[in-house]
Amino acid sequence: MSSDAGTLTLDSTTLYTTALSSLPGQSSSHSNPPPLPLPALPPSVPQPKLIPKTRFIIDGFKYAGDFSVSYFLSHFHSDHYTGLSPNWSKGIIFCSSITANLLIQVLNVPAQFVVSLPLSEAVLIDGSEVFLIDANHCPGAVQFLFKNPVNYGKFERYIHTGDFRYCDKMKLEPVLNAFVGADAVFLDTTYCNPKFIFPSQDASIDYIVGVIEKYGAENEGSLKHILFLIATYVIGKERILVEVAWRCKRKIHVDGRKIAVLKVLGHGEDGVFTTFESETDVHVVGWNVLGETWPYFRPNFVKMNEIMREKGYSKVVGFVPTGWTYEVKRNKFSVRKKDSFEIHLVPYSEHSNYDELRQYVKFLKPKRVIPTVGIDVEKLDSKHANAMRKHFAGLVDEMSIKQEFLMGFHRCVQGEEDMDAKESPNASISITNQENRGESAHALVSITKQENEDTSLDSKICNNGDREDIIHSFPQGEPELQGLEKISEGDVEEELKELKDCLPIWVTKDQMLDLLSISGKNIVDAVTNFYEHETEYRERVTVSNSPTSSFEPNSPNGFALPFNPKGDESMLSPKPWVGKSPQQGETTASNKTFKLPNMNRSSCKTIFPGKRKRSAENKSLKKARGNVSMEPGGSKQCTITKFFSKKPPPSVQNGNGATASRNSHDDNSVLLSASVESYKEEADRFIQIVNGDESLRSYAATVLAKTKGDISMALDIYFSEHKDVGCGISESSKVVQPAKEVFPSSKDEKLPKKLGNDPDLSLSGVPLANTAVNYVSLPPEKYSPLEHASWSKGQAAPYLHLSRTFELVEEEKGKIKVTSMFCNMFRSLLALSPEDVLPAVYLCTNKIAPDHENTELNIGGSTVIAALEEACGTKRSKVRELYNSLGDLGDVAQLCRQTQSLLAPPVALTIRGVYSTLRRISLQAGSGSGVRKKSLIVNLMCSCREKEMKFLVRTLVRNLRIGAMMRTVLPALAQAIVFNSLLYDGPVENMKENLQRLSAEAVEAYNILPSLDVLVPSLMEKGIEFSSNTLSMDPGIPIKPMLAKITNGAPQVLKLFQNKAFTCEYKYDGQRAQIHKLAGGSVRVFSRNGDETTSRFPDLVNIITESCGPRGATFILDAEVVAIDRKNGSKLMSFQELSSRERGTKDSIIALDKIKVEICIFVFDIMFANGEQPEGFIW
Repeated sequence: MSSDAGTLTLDSTTLYTTALSSLPGQSSSHSNPPPLPLPALPPSVPQPKLIPKTRFIIDGFKYAGDFSVSYFLSHFHSDHYTGLSPNWSKGIIFCSSITANLLIQVLNVPAQFVVSLPLSEAVLIDGSEVFLIDANHCPGAVQFLFKNPVNYGKFERYIHTGDFRYCDKMKLEPVLNAFVGADAVFLDTTYCNPKFIFPSQDASIDYIVGVIEKYGAENEGSLKHILFLIATYVIGKERILVEVAWRCKRKIHVDGRKIAVLKVLGHGEDGVFTTFESETDVHVVGWNVLGETWPYFRPNFVKMNEIMREKGYSKVVGFVPTGWTYEVKRNKFSVRKKDSFEIHLVPYSEHSNYDELRQYVKFLKPKRVIPTVGIDVEKLDSKHANAMRKHFAGLVDEMSIKQEFLMGFHRCVQGEEDMDAKESPNASISITNQENRGESAHALVSITKQENEDTSLDSKICNNGDREDIIHSFPQGEPELQGLEKISEGDVEEELKELKDCLPIWVTKDQMLDLLSISGKNIVDAVTNFYEHETEYRERVTVSNSPTSSFEPNSPNGFALPFNPKGDESMLSPKPWVGKSPQQGETTASNKTFKLPNMNRSSCKTIFPGKRKRSAENKSLKKARGNVSMEPGGSKQCTITKFFSKKPPPSVQNGNGATASRNSHDDNSVLLSASVESYKEEADRFIQIVNGDESLRSYAATVLAKTKGDISMALDIYFSEHKDVGCGISESSKVVQPAKEVFPSSKDEKLPKKLGNDPDLSLSGVPLANTAVNYVSLPPEKYSPLEHASWSKGQAAPYLHLSRTFELVEEEKGKIKVTSMFCNMFRSLLALSPEDVLPAVYLCTNKIAPDHENTELNIGGSTVIAALEEACGTKRSKVRELYNSLGDLGDVAQLCRQTQSLLAPPVALTIRGVYSTLRRISLQAGSGSGVRKKSLIVNLMCSCREKEMKFLVRTLVRNLRIGAMMRTVLPALAQAIVFNSLLYDGPVENMKENLQRLSAEAVEAYNILPSLDVLVPSLMEKGIEFSSNTLSMDPGIPIKPMLAKITNGAPQVLKLFQNKAFTCEYKYDGQRAQIHKLAGGSVRVFSRNGDETTSRFPDLVNIITESCGPRGATFILDAEVVAIDRKNGSKLMSFQELSSRERGTKDSIIALDKIKVEICIFVFDIMFANGEQPEGFIW
């Protein structure tokens, strides 16, 4: 109950029980109260329709059940009230007063189950505060605001928009302002796409009024010859009608059903609307009368003609007001015209456009957005829902999400601590006593604040001679350990471990101690503080990892030291540091390499004590190794991969111990410094990929400056310049390749034969020059097949040639440009490696064999992921996490490949090699085939360069995602043949006719003979002389179906025939069959998609064999297979009966005695007979 006496309080169960008992003449089953407690919510209820931690269901009446009696209706549109009827009795319906009247008067829903709620007033329903605010959609449409109580007196706030259109005045709604920062917004994402940027409602109304006024002058007088039609829903668009009536001084004609709805809305008696057609020339029609709007607008001029003749007008002007019809590219209102008809597509929408959705989310700044409209939004974590949520990145309260996520872990740990405290209440006292007795042999360090205790240095440190003193590195006048509390070192390590699990791996131990100190040992606050200042922490790590940032007593850079090697307090760092000293009180440094402290922070950092003293010899040794950087908090022992990474040579030092590079202050160093700053993030990624250290940063910056930040190109330069990396840059940033690479033993059978036993062998078939620049995007007249190729004649074409093309094609939307890129790609293959053209065509179209051969890789995503784990050393959980985020396994593999470390550069992939391996994978069968397939895939993955991994994985999962189809690739190959012909070396305009002709011939030939194994060699052999007549149909290879065009009706079809006579065939309810008789006498059957179905129809084979005469040596028939009941007068049966037959398999044919449904064959075309294609006659 609310403390406010004015708040309306409702109980759904009580209301529902009362409603049931008041129903007259109902069966006893309806009068029984709902079972208490209510059953659990089933998983079938879509999550966007359910308010968390309640049983409130929004617009989900078709999912109603005994698990809830509380239902909310946002507005009166059929797609939202589906499931409601005059027999509704499953629960109470909460809605606005207008919607309640519509439910009762239009749908005849029993009034006992409908409860209207006021706008902008709190109503307590089942313990939750509920508010209704206007949704600016249709009359009565509202947004629901819920304030649900949770544990410990806290509340969770949710907003369900229903269907709505955002406007600026919503910001002035006090109730909505109280929900800024809500836990979630269930958002109307109808137009959640950047292409939907239609104008405001006022602009659309002005347009309609303007058109009517323009033509209205012609309708002056008693004879009106122009009819205006406005398409609307049963409810909705009323604002347009009212504005037109008021501004154009016309009544609006509506039918009886519409006037009944308008009367409920209060418009029945105001003289705006009429049911008499003769009173006005503006008529309202149903939504799809003027044409279908989805997925694109298709005008129905036939229907408009019928209306015009029926009502006696000579011209009809229609308006279709919806956001779906807005043409973004043209940025104007579209008009469809034909004869005396006009249809104006008006982008008047009652849903928010893309920019308005973002403005609304930005205003509310909720913790998360839950889409309610779209594909597969029933699941909150679906691919499409996550894709829509990305549109609101940066607008939601992401820090609250992270904090809430981490709080769950913290509560678990805190709960365990509380349990331990209850079991041992004197634990903390015993620790203090132990300290006071001096029984601990270790220094105790604190990271959280202590209140009401003496925190002086004397009372905290060194109460026993056996304990080592903490170095007095504090500034004068500040002897206290600010914000420190004494706890055991074990506790510190435990908290550090917990914090480390929540932070990136590059965060140092000192930074974690700093975070814990600032946050008062609160893990959640520490993580939150880190992510708020992540960039600053990253910069500190970058600085501290540089060769010049290691602390040396005689640092020439003048950095402040964390300790005083000479005992001079005036030279101490201004930040408090804690460390160990020998018993004699001598101040020495730890044997660890110290990092630069943060000079801009007032927090203290803790350095854990070393375990042994430093001798003078150790000190001098550290000076000599001043440029060595250790990983923070990590082991001193280098990993094995460090021995094989490319590192720069040690700096050459002069006699005074200073490096020569420090004296270099010329222009090159200035430019290099600018490059380091410009490409800082790219350099970080570059160093991570090559497994290098900070000494590689200057070289990385130089290479990235050359490639303008392209990491892939920079990596190409790095790995190709194996003899003298860094040529052309300053000596200080050169990287020298080790003299020899480490290769696997020559006895290893898995070692590719190309490597042999030569330890100096580099990338086979890969040029040493920088070939990362992709020239295939050049115009055809500027592209040189030889000069712009990345390999030489006689070498196998690299798969990199394809992957680079795929990368460009994926980003390109224009079909002409895509065809041009493929054309250039094929031109180099034709000129340098013609034997690679056929495999390239297969790989471009994501095939490995002709369709009719039914050759498949037969590998699933799990096999690819397992191979990815082995090739890149990535955990399956990480792959799953990345896939959930990116939604594409190829993108995931590319990210994993960037962290792949190899002992030697891999052998380059070739187009033929990839294609032949895919063919080998498809042939694997029997025991152990899964292991063999994975091994082949791993070998491919280990040889990937640049973006090869991305497109290789997409090829394996049969989803290349570049939009290339056979109708794009074949014309590109044909055009490449024309360009490479010696007969055509002039301007492109001179070749246009031949380009178009050969492209069309190639596509037509493929439709007749869809086998690349035959078509591509013939096309290459004949060149520009190729014609579709060069190839003929071949029994055994199914012909591609000819697709028909959609028409608006029979009149359009008749017009196409231009008064010529024609006949029609029946459309039988069966299955299409392409029947082939081969030269050997065998019969094969194919479906319309080219799939072989011979095993399913052995009786069809018998019928064809028995029906063949001596003339039918070979043929191809186009027919329909129909089920028939020969025992019942040869009655034709339905398609469902035919589908009930057994299907058989690729290797086994159905036995004739098991066939229960007989068939007959209706042949309607003979496409090929005895080596010829019949034309001009009917068989």
